[in-house]
Amino acid sequence: MLRGRSLSVTSLSGLPRWEVEELPVEDLLLFEVAWEVTNKVGGIYTVIQTKAKTTADEWGDNYFLIGPYFEHNMKTQVERCEPINDAIRRAVDTMNKHGCQVYFGRWLIEGSPYVVLFDIGSSAWNLDRWKGDLWEACSVGIPYHDREANDMLIFGSLTAWFLKEVTDHADGKHVIAQFHEWQAGTGLILSRARKLPIATIFTTHATLLGRYLCAANIDFYNHLDKFDIDKEAGERQIYHRYCMERASVHCAHVFTTVSEITAIEAEHMLKRKPDVVTPNGLSVKKFSAVHEFQNLHATYKARIQDFVRGHFYGHLDFDLEKTLFLFIAGRYEFSNKGADIFLEALSRLNFLLRMHKSDVTVVVFFIMPAKTNNFNVETLKGQAVRKQLWDIAHSVKEKFGKKLYDALLRGEIPDMNNILDRDDVTVMKRAIFSTQRQSLPPVTTHNMIDDSTDPILSTIRRIGLFNNRTDRVKVILHPEFLSSTSPLLPMDYEEFVRGCHLGVFPSYYEPWGYTPAECTVMGIPSVTTNLSGFGCFMQEHVADPTAYGIYIVDRRFQSPDDSCNQLTQFLYGFCKQSRRQRIIQRNRTERLSDLLDWRYLGRYYQHARYLTLSRAFPDKFHMEPTSPPTTEGFKYPRPSSVPPSPSGSQVSSPQSSDVEDEEDERYNEEEEAERDRLNIKSPWSLGRVPRGKKKLHGEYKN
Repeated sequence: MLRGRSLSVTSLSGLPRWEVEELPVEDLLLFEVAWEVTNKVGGIYTVIQTKAKTTADEWGDNYFLIGPYFEHNMKTQVERCEPINDAIRRAVDTMNKHGCQVYFGRWLIEGSPYVVLFDIGSSAWNLDRWKGDLWEACSVGIPYHDREANDMLIFGSLTAWFLKEVTDHADGKHVIAQFHEWQAGTGLILSRARKLPIATIFTTHATLLGRYLCAANIDFYNHLDKFDIDKEAGERQIYHRYCMERASVHCAHVFTTVSEITAIEAEHMLKRKPDVVTPNGLSVKKFSAVHEFQNLHATYKARIQDFVRGHFYGHLDFDLEKTLFLFIAGRYEFSNKGADIFLEALSRLNFLLRMHKSDVTVVVFFIMPAKTNNFNVETLKGQAVRKQLWDIAHSVKEKFGKKLYDALLRGEIPDMNNILDRDDVTVMKRAIFSTQRQSLPPVTTHNMIDDSTDPILSTIRRIGLFNNRTDRVKVILHPEFLSSTSPLLPMDYEEFVRGCHLGVFPSYYEPWGYTPAECTVMGIPSVTTNLSGFGCFMQEHVADPTAYGIYIVDRRFQSPDDSCNQLTQFLYGFCKQSRRQRIIQRNRTERLSDLLDWRYLGRYYQHARYLTLSRAFPDKFHMEPTSPPTTEGFKYPRPSSVPPSPSGSQVSSPQSSDVEDEEDERYNEEEEAERDRLNIKSPWSLGRVPRGKKKLHGEYKN
């Protein structure tokens, strides 16, 4: 019986661990199949790209990614090379000889993993035959007009063909294939129907029907057990896609999903409880200088301030040093992403700040791509006016400096009344007059095509947040992805996030939530919900998430109005923080990045792989009933320093952002950081269930 090496693992905190099995990777081949390999569509691309280095480091030349071929992506992201592995080389050659176009190379990302790419178009002539194969395998038919589903069938058929060729020449090596989402699922279905000797894993990052139902503003989570699944899928004309997804789930040896909340959803939507929850991580890079991320925050905040100076020219009657930058970003799904509740909370926050006569101003950015004609002329003019004023100020400064220098050389104190001549005063007056505007600063940076029906703009009109002088909350909709080449806001997304103070993502449907995770890794506090995978993960791992800059809104067990009030209080409490408290909170937030590192979260995938081997090849791999990596007794503790939550011990009205609180003096960052470091478990360890605590099938807690 082939077994992995047995390891005795001890945690960093010195607590004993259960013995675990280490995979004999030298005797295995690992394939990950996804439509988003080298092809950025959504979040799965981020999962695979960021995980590649950790997986490649562990598996070496036995790790391969399978995806679709697109010429542009191939030219810009992939370096072609010849396969070293004989089984892979034979499979590629065989398929190419039969008229398929299969490309092999290294994906030029961190870790440089091998990729196998299939040209879908070159094999489309087999579509009718492959439709018949799918019907024979699981009685699922695909309509002619659904081009996406037809492409996925071609992709899956090519994948199954390739895996058959590999297993025919694997020389005793066992094959593990992990399929991501329904787009790759047909490859799994056909592989199992043809009884290929491979261990299969199917991972759903979000159920197909769940997305559709939540987009329709249905009370999804309170009616999970009441939906007529077939009827709902049929009414939305996705029944065949749903059947492909469900068949993939039930054909797989091991079924995984990315969060506990999605596991609950999948059990009801797909009728199988996930075997393992595999949380999504990121490739975390630590700076050599401990507080470098704080310096980057200051640098990029200054660039956002420059944009705000231009956008609000003529109405810049608020102090930018007492201004907080908040943002929400992602796909334009108004309800799913929580933009509806966020806008309502901003209206209530504006009322609270005005009622308490706060000198804090909040500028909120909505980075959500929508259909536009072009940049808003008034917005472009604002940036031009700002640049003109900057140039005038520098010109006058140079003349002033030269006259001052000459006077000092003569040993004189210059007459300040004469150091600026009449022309200089005239130029400055003209500059001041140019900043006057008759209209309010625009709430959007672009001309929207559907201005009258746009959900965000319609809500802004209803709640009356028009960037008036009296408003303490200002709103800017930027309906385009950020780019460093933009003439308006020339910043990449990462730079923009680092420059903001708070990311707000009160999503109703968010299987994982990469946006708040990215904020955490960059040391920026964020708002999430207990309906997002990220929020549930943090609730489980952090004793006091708020103290670490993770504000979790309850959108599952209370009414929408109560959730909105809770979000409003989170935002109001954040506005009351002093500068020092925000710095303390950012330090704590950044320390949570270790929790989201693939070097820590990769062990969940390792568990799923060993479990699928034990089910696919029970005579060669043995695995006693185990749980996924245990988190028992593991939580980031509540910080012992004062205040336990930066907003928890403040006065009832906002204070100046540069006020220092004496009560923060007991904060000892080095002690906190060391304690948090010791509470992280060592990477790549699995927990075995103690005797007497047998788990039922699928009964796992991550």
